[in-house]
Amino acid sequence: MNIGFVGLGIMGSPMAANLLKAGHVVTGYDVSEARIEQLVGLGGKGASGVVAAIAGADAVVTMLPDSPQVEEVAPLIVEYGRPNLLYIDMSTIKPETSRWVAQKAAAVGVRALDAPVSGGERGAVDGTLSIMVGGAAADVEAAGPVLGCLGTTVVHVGPAGAGQTVKAANQLVVGGIYGLVSEAIVLLEASGVDPGAGLDVLAGGLAGSRILELKRHTMVKREFAPGFRIDLHHKDMGIAVAAAREAGVSLPLTGQVAQLVAAARAQGHGSLDHSALLKVIERLNA
Repeated sequence: MNIGFVGLGIMGSPMAANLLKAGHVVTGYDVSEARIEQLVGLGGKGASGVVAAIAGADAVVTMLPDSPQVEEVAPLIVEYGRPNLLYIDMSTIKPETSRWVAQKAAAVGVRALDAPVSGGERGAVDGTLSIMVGGAAADVEAAGPVLGCLGTTVVHVGPAGAGQTVKAANQLVVGGIYGLVSEAIVLLEASGVDPGAGLDVLAGGLAGSRILELKRHTMVKREFAPGFRIDLHHKDMGIAVAAAREAGVSLPLTGQVAQLVAAARAQGHGSLDHSALLKVIERLNA
């Protein structure tokens, strides 16, 4: 397929690379010229803007930081995309924004899906992302050749916006686990127990998780190179809290996790990986 790709950041760049490896023709655009050049170096095509990136595309993938960027780019895709274009937004944004995009797209015959992902940079590189997709079933099926290159778990979770609601649930769980792993490390160290050995045991038992599998060693070493930045998780927790308000449900633990993430950002850790919640827990115990 001819695929336009808008947003070549930490997640978008390896995702576009995986589409190239699968044999798709990928034309990419990003605000960073260096990222465009990186894609070209891998065999992709560079574009001077959004409209150029989607020219003649069968499908367009967007991987953008937040709702305002999607709201800026989506009208261009809807206006200049070819008839029956498949528009797959893989950003993590507000569910209402995804529903707005789907409504605008449907009015001109563009097939829009919200397909946020989980798995972080490692999952993007390995093509093992978990993808939660909102939209029409036929359009999800049509997107299979694209999504199958990017993730190993692709699930149609409901109509437009449903993918974003599931992603909000994902982010509140991920944030909660990071907070608890951080507390476990602080407890183990304060008790004179080797946290590395302790977390190795936890990772092999009922407490095991993907986070413990991938992050326990770097957390113990206090290595917080960003795979997914605190700044972005702060944005996502805001989406989760707003979704809870809209649904009329009380999520007390989510509120507490949102405060911890906000504290990490306020303490200057916004550019670090979200595992840097450990810094907040340590500061509480200083």
